[in-house]
Amino acid sequence: MSEELLNRVDFAKQGGLAPAIVQDASTLQVLMLAYVNRDTLAETLESGEATFYSRSRGGRWRKGETSGNRLKIVAVEIDCDNDTLLFRVDATGPACHRGTATCFDENASLGLGRLGELEKTIAARAAASPEESWTAKLLAKGPKRVAQKVGEEGVETALAGAAGDVKELNDEAADLLYHLSVLLYSRGSSLSQVMDVLAERAK
Repeated sequence: MSEELLNRVDFAKQGGLAPAIVQDASTLQVLMLAYVNRDTLAETLESGEATFYSRSRGGRWRKGETSGNRLKIVAVEIDCDNDTLLFRVDATGPACHRGTATCFDENASLGLGRLGELEKTIAARAAASPEESWTAKLLAKGPKRVAQKVGEEGVETALAGAAGDVKELNDEAADLLYHLSVLLYSRGSSLSQVMDVLAERAK
C-alpha cells in the first residue's frame, strides 16, 4: 500500500513537492500545512510519524524531533488529482511553533469536533486525583456508577425535550453526552467506534 501511494502522488506538478494537510484524527481540526517530497513521504509511511520537506531549510524535518510535539500518523489519504495529501494524525502536544494546537485559528475544535476534544479531556482527567477532578472521581466508582449517571441524564434530557425550553434541552443533552463519553472511556470504547457502527448501519 505504501509503494502504491508513493507511485500515485504527482510530485512533478510542484517541482518535486506535494502539500500535506495535517488534521487531528479525533477532533477533525486542521492543524497545519506542510510539504513532502517522495523521500519524506516514504519515511512518514515507514515510521508512522509525520516527516516533511522544509522549503526554508532546504531539507528533511520530522515534526517533534526538537520539541517533542510529534504527529503520529493514523491515516494518509490522497486527493482526486493525486497532488495533495491529507495526514490524519494523533497529535502529541501543540502543532504550531507558537505553542497553539493549530497554525490557524487558536480556538478549540468547532462543531462535532468538540466531541473529540471532550474525549481527550476525559482521558487526561482520568489520570488526575479524584479529589481534584469530577471525571476521575466518577471513573473511580466504576462503569456501573457511570452507567447509572447516563440513565439519569437520559431521563432528564427526555423530560427537557418534552416540556422544557431549548436551552434546558441543550444543557441536559450536553450532560448526557459528557457522561456517555465517560462511560465509553471506562469500557475501553469511544465515540469514534460508535460512529463506525452508525456508518456500517448507513450502508
